[in-house]
Amino acid sequence: MDILTKCFVKKDDCVSCEIAGETLIVPVRSHGRDVNAIYTVNELGSMIWNLVDGQMNVGQIVKAICDTYDISPGKAAEDAVAFLNSLEEAGLICPTRIKD
Repeated sequence: MDILTKCFVKKDDCVSCEIAGETLIVPVRSHGRDVNAIYTVNELGSMIWNLVDGQMNVGQIVKAICDTYDISPGKAAEDAVAFLNSLEEAGLICPTRIKD
């Protein structure tokens, strides 16, 4: 599967909130006790996090980034894929299939 056609969904066991342009993501499974389990993401990471909805694929996320920021599609794709991979490795998102 081409990475740009892949969709992700947020896991149900985490909560997030925006504070001063950054998003804090806290996995509920940690019960907030482990400071290392609290993830802080910048403005671009917040944008990507907010676009992860199980329906929008990576290509659409990349387009949204390019529409918002002065960045090449190649660089936007590289950054988005790296960030999504890190969210997946942290157990905050998982791939999903959308119906055709």
